[in-house]
Amino acid sequence: MSVRDQLLDMLHAKEHLVGGGVAQATKMPDSWVFNPLNPDTAKHAAVLILFGRLDDVMAASDVGSVPEDLDVLFVTRARTLRKHPGQVAFPGGKVDEQDNDAIAAALREAEEETGLDPAGVEILGVLPDAELPITNFIVTPVIGWWRDPSEVFVVDEGESAKVFRAPVADLLDPGHRVSSVVTRDGERFSAPAFDVNGGFIWGFTGILLDRIFDDLGWTVPWNHHREVAIPLG
Repeated sequence: MSVRDQLLDMLHAKEHLVGGGVAQATKMPDSWVFNPLNPDTAKHAAVLILFGRLDDVMAASDVGSVPEDLDVLFVTRARTLRKHPGQVAFPGGKVDEQDNDAIAAALREAEEETGLDPAGVEILGVLPDAELPITNFIVTPVIGWWRDPSEVFVVDEGESAKVFRAPVADLLDPGHRVSSVVTRDGERFSAPAFDVNGGFIWGFTGILLDRIFDDLGWTVPWNHHREVAIPLG
């Protein structure tokens, strides 16, 4: 079965949970909840999780479950931003009034951040909304297949510091899997993370990526006790 078909099967298995609003939104792991979401004031955002062959550079790792040329697109947020400065994220952002839906918002934000041509992106579907309590957002993950890849780059240095592709095989490599740990007000929080060439992927993005790999059946067993402390401030 092709990767595209595997993604479609995953989306089909989740479609009964899509569109249920806050009540159906996927929650963060109990080990990573700093504060509860306020459903009355939560805003709506969308991210584009774009799979495909993004360039001719093969993965350094060979995990056997995915092609060595399969990649995912990421951006590293500018350190001057007020929210999540310097973190690696999927392209995306707040759903604006002019957006027809979450898909339109994800494509618009991805074009604004990475310069990609939306015409080359096939939208396969959306996953159930996910809570992002730390900033009080409900986020719709939009799954895309890069049918016709285009050049990507940092469009606005005030928004993004870097745009990069990460080979999926390298992300799945157990040697690149760690648990990110944050200590806040004497409490310890932990969640799955990825330490790959290009960036350290943790927080909401790392959790979402980890869940997608689990749902696809791609996850390779890794050492959850291998930890990396995340400095705050």
